[in-house]
Amino acid sequence: MGYPKIWAEKDPHKPAVIMAGVGVHPWPAGCTVSYGELDERSNRLAQYFRSIGLGVGGHMAIFAENHPRYLETCWAAERSGLYFTAINSHLTADEVAHIVDDCDARVLVTSAAKLAVARAAVASCPKIERVLVFDEGLDPAVLGERVVSYGNTIAAFPATPVADETCGASMLYSSGTTGRPKGIVRPLSGAALADETATEATLVHFYAYDESSIYLSPAPLYHAAPLGFNMTVLRLGGTTVVMEQFEPRQFLGLIAEYGVTHTQVVPTMFVRLLKLGSDERGAADLTTLVSCVHAAAPCPVWAKEQMIEWWGPLGVAITEYYGGTELNGLTFIYPDEWMRKKGSVGKSILGRIRILDEAGAELPPGQIGTVYFADGGKFEYHNDSDKTASTYAPDGAGTTIGDIGFVDDEGYLFLTDRKAFMIISGGVNIYPQEIEDVLIEHPSVVDVAVFGVPDDDLGEAVKAAVQLASDVLASPSVEAELIEYCHAHLAHFKCPRSVDFEAELPRLDTGKLYKRVLRDRYWSTV
Repeated sequence: MGYPKIWAEKDPHKPAVIMAGVGVHPWPAGCTVSYGELDERSNRLAQYFRSIGLGVGGHMAIFAENHPRYLETCWAAERSGLYFTAINSHLTADEVAHIVDDCDARVLVTSAAKLAVARAAVASCPKIERVLVFDEGLDPAVLGERVVSYGNTIAAFPATPVADETCGASMLYSSGTTGRPKGIVRPLSGAALADETATEATLVHFYAYDESSIYLSPAPLYHAAPLGFNMTVLRLGGTTVVMEQFEPRQFLGLIAEYGVTHTQVVPTMFVRLLKLGSDERGAADLTTLVSCVHAAAPCPVWAKEQMIEWWGPLGVAITEYYGGTELNGLTFIYPDEWMRKKGSVGKSILGRIRILDEAGAELPPGQIGTVYFADGGKFEYHNDSDKTASTYAPDGAGTTIGDIGFVDDEGYLFLTDRKAFMIISGGVNIYPQEIEDVLIEHPSVVDVAVFGVPDDDLGEAVKAAVQLASDVLASPSVEAELIEYCHAHLAHFKCPRSVDFEAELPRLDTGKLYKRVLRDRYWSTV
């Protein structure tokens, strides 16, 4: 349907990207990148890639915070047929080095804010030929032989498309919540840039995106969903409003300020919005908002109920999808369906859902097992054939991303938890998400993680790690209160035997809980 070149020709001054920051970075709050600028600069960078021999199927990586230049960098790779890997901006130098080296990138693009980590990372990445640095306010003295100015470098190249434009693709890495990150690679489509993509078709059909859409992006751009949504909005000619980080009051204010029509969030954002005062929620102007989609983590039923109660009467459709970065399958559910099937993530729109037991036998509706998708999207884990093979069902029909759940007799999928975090206590399977959904409702709880810890009698015992509200002090009495609260809402065997209090739980910016960091403290010496 389109891509930046088409929209730049139609209206070069139309805002493509607006940075809705607070002015703490070198760019001002409200910094805007027009379609003309996006098209021109992404062409120059694409020409640079070709000049160093990066052809179709080559690889580059980007390691930066949400930045005005971020999406033009991705578009340069997209329009020149490259694979591009967006790296979590909070990783350490060693973690960045693993991804950069594993993905075979020859160019790393970074920012002044992330340069020290990037420089340390590429010291052990011999395949990296150049590090391009977004250089707003950067002292030239910090650059070197392999580290060069992004702006000065691309300025030397023409602003015309490369001769062999074709669609590239992101090659993102799993979050590493259950192990070391693995690159998820799919074949390049070979399509022309103006050809409609599957993601375009999805956003148009299910969420009514078009050229007039104003999309509010509150999450980090390195994550699959925000990156995919932003890139697709720019294909469609809309405007993206990018937050540097999520803050509930600012989020609501930006909807009114920019006339936001669409947004995509994660469940923790719902929880934080709902914990605002009733006066703040009531004063929010949401008259332009028509669509909010959430994904990336299970959403507590109570939170979605309250969000639908708040936003539904205002005409906002709160939809949900379920799928992984692997895109081997996808489900979708509208709000009216969800009200009939509370807790469901919907029916499949890509791939056939199969629920299998440990032996690989398919289970009937209502029985819990591992979720597989047959006949869905194809993928493999880069440089890890064993990991790829482990995702396939025993009969080869379908792949999984490690979640467990069940389907009902109408084909609606319900998730119970991640397979890696299921607790087996006294031979009984316990699903932490169910317990977390109860505890997060307690007024003293801001965030919670539940996992199994070693127990001589039961094998594993249920442990809760809790972040308390700022006005609540951790104490044995609060621990007892939370455990008793669970007993009032859950079967006895599911309730935590103990509660630890944390200043902050280790969540990725995407909202995904880095539970392994907590759990490993208790298992590392076993």
